[in-house]
Amino acid sequence: MEQIITFLPDQKSIRLKAGVTLLNAARRAGVKITTRCDGKAACLMCKVRVDEDYAHALYPPTDAEKRKLGQLLEQGTRLACQAKVGASLSVHVPEDPLKAAIRKQLERQQKEDDDWF
Repeated sequence: MEQIITFLPDQKSIRLKAGVTLLNAARRAGVKITTRCDGKAACLMCKVRVDEDYAHALYPPTDAEKRKLGQLLEQGTRLACQAKVGASLSVHVPEDPLKAAIRKQLERQQKEDDDWF
């Protein structure tokens, strides 16, 4: 049975079978999740957040996730390269740091422009 995975904040969704990692699902959906280790749980760059309501929708954390994330698991953080889809869910993907910096600068500039007029 196919599951629907929605990646936030982009609101991109994809249908796929259970057992696929969130990293592979994101790649198929055209959502960029940064990684350097190509899915080996070594770089910790592919952290995503899953709301408590959807925690059951992923397979239990792997031993690698448990070792690497520790208490972050309790806060809904998972490694996209390790977390496998079991049911439909929404996943929060952190904003790329460069994009975030540019967005913040544009927001500051807009506020300054608004204050000027």
